[in-house]
Amino acid sequence: MTDSSRYTVATDGACKGNPGPTGWAWVGEDGHWAAGAIPVGTNNVGELMGLLKAIEDHPAVAELVVQADSKYAIDTYEKWMDGHRRRGWKTSTGAPAKNVDLLEKLMAARDARRAAGLPDVVLEHVRGHRGHVLNEWADERAVRGAVHAASGTASAWSSLGGLHEKLDVSAAPVKKR
Repeated sequence: MTDSSRYTVATDGACKGNPGPTGWAWVGEDGHWAAGAIPVGTNNVGELMGLLKAIEDHPAVAELVVQADSKYAIDTYEKWMDGHRRRGWKTSTGAPAKNVDLLEKLMAARDARRAAGLPDVVLEHVRGHRGHVLNEWADERAVRGAVHAASGTASAWSSLGGLHEKLDVSAAPVKKR
């Protein structure tokens, strides 16, 4: 991944049961990707992890555009997490906020971008499972992560270090039935 003024990634999360084995992923416009497996989580944990890793893995991208099919992840990042913290990790209704550990990491990633003089991440909502190629690839990688997580092992994979090949994102992945 080279320094660039604009870079688009799609993120997704998947869960086999909710809670259950969870996967997360991001896939970039150039075919770079990362994915992971969490033995026990929720779909929302997968969605937030995909967003977090997309931000953390692109610290030098001036305009990072993250496309997500999760309104929960987008709203958490853009609207809710700072309020939850101000209220002592309570929601606006007074209920305990969920996924506080991930919210703290998302805030740290956002604040690191700001400290580096970079603008905030641009979040775009895309409709999942509607032929959006990057979203389809992110879903495919997140589902693989959730399947792997069912073995009880937490893992993560990425093309950024050259250990795994980039994806051909010129077309959506072939669906296996």
